Amino acid sequence: MTDKKIARINYLAKKSKTEGLTDAEKAEQTALRNEYRAEFRRSLEAQLERIEFVDKGGSGS
Repeated sequence: MTDKKIARINYLAKKSKTEGLTDAEKAEQTALRNEYRAEFRRSLEAQLERIEFVDKGGSGS
């Protein structure tokens, strides 16, 4: 996710708290948040896939 999209998410969140959002902005916010969550999940899954458990004897599984 680009810095520009993250900045837009933050802008919409702040605007939502102060002024409220239009229906179009709410839809944009939802789409951006879903994209962010999907990317976060992919990154987390990739990290978890690289974890290797090692017992006290030093052998991995």
